[in-house]
Amino acid sequence: MVDMIMPKKVFITGANGFIARALAKKYRELGAEVGGIDFVAEPEWGVIVGDLLQPENWKAALAGADLVIHCAALVSNTAPMADAWRVNVLGTKLVLDAAAASGVKRFVHISSTGVYGFEYVDQLDEETPLRPINHPYVDTKIAAEHVVLATYLRGEIDCTIVRPADIYGPGSRPWVVVPLEMLNAGKFLLPANGRGMFSPLYIDDLVDGIILAGGVEQGKGQIFNLCSDEMLTCVEFFTYHACWAGAKKVLCIPSSLANLLADLVGGLTRLMGKPSELGRNTMMMLARKNGYKNDKAKQLLGFEPKVKFEEGMRKVEVWLRESQLIQ
Repeated sequence: MVDMIMPKKVFITGANGFIARALAKKYRELGAEVGGIDFVAEPEWGVIVGDLLQPENWKAALAGADLVIHCAALVSNTAPMADAWRVNVLGTKLVLDAAAASGVKRFVHISSTGVYGFEYVDQLDEETPLRPINHPYVDTKIAAEHVVLATYLRGEIDCTIVRPADIYGPGSRPWVVVPLEMLNAGKFLLPANGRGMFSPLYIDDLVDGIILAGGVEQGKGQIFNLCSDEMLTCVEFFTYHACWAGAKKVLCIPSSLANLLADLVGGLTRLMGKPSELGRNTMMMLARKNGYKNDKAKQLLGFEPKVKFEEGMRKVEVWLRESQLIQ
C-alpha cells in the first residue's frame, strides 16, 4: 500500500486526446476539478483553446492547479523533425515554465517507451540508455525528458516521467481505428513477418498508473515504464483487427520489402495531400524485438495492471459495434 495525495485541481495539456480524456474522466470521478488546453475548446469539460507555444494565452488557467499532466505531443513517425522539436521539446519547456511560475506543485510528463528505440532485444527497464535514431518522435521525446529532468534538478517543480507502452482501448485511433481503416482499404501490412513485439496496456490501467505517478511521494524525480505483463507479436495483436474487418489474415512480409512498400504507398499518399503514417519509420516500430519491464512502477507506485489483453479487446469490439465502425 502506498500513500496517495489526491490533487484538488488538475490541468491537462492535449486535453481532447485519447489518454487525456480518460484521465480527466477518472479525476472527476475522484472529486478533482479538471481543466486543460487543446486546439478545440470543450467548455463543458473545462477545456480552453491553447497552443503550447503561446503560453501567454492560457497560463492564467493554471491558477490554483496542484498538478499538471503534459499529454500534448506531436505523435508521428513521418513529421518533419523541426515540427516535432517545436511541439515536443520547446512546447514541454514552455508548459514546465508556466506551471512552475504559477506555483503548481507537481508535473507529470507523458513520455513513451518509444524513447528506447526499436533495436533492443532484451526487456527494457528505466536504466536502459537512450539513443537518438534520427526519428522525429523518438528523438524529440528523449530531448523532452532531459528538459523535464533538468527542471526538476533545478528545484523549480516536482516532476515525474511516465513511459506508456502501446496503449489501446475504446477510442484509440493509432492502435484501433486507423489499423482497421487501413485493413478495410487493403493498405495494412506488418514487417518482420509479423513477429515484431507489441506491448499492450489497456487505457484504464494506464490512467491508474498516471494517477499514482502524480500522487505518490516516491514518484518525485522518477521515471516509470507503464506497461502490462503481457507481450504479444504484432500479428497476434492485429489479427483481431483483421477479423473485425472481415479479412482472412494480416499481410506479413519481410522487413526489407515492407520498408519499400511503406515508403512508396505512404509517400504517394502524402504527395496527394492526404495524411499518412506509412513509411519505414513506422515499419521499424512494428518490427521491434523488445519488451519492457514494469517492476519499478510496481514497487514504488503500487502499479498493478488489471485488464488482461483478451478482456480489453472484447471491450474494444463492443465499442466498435456500438460506434458502428464494424458490423
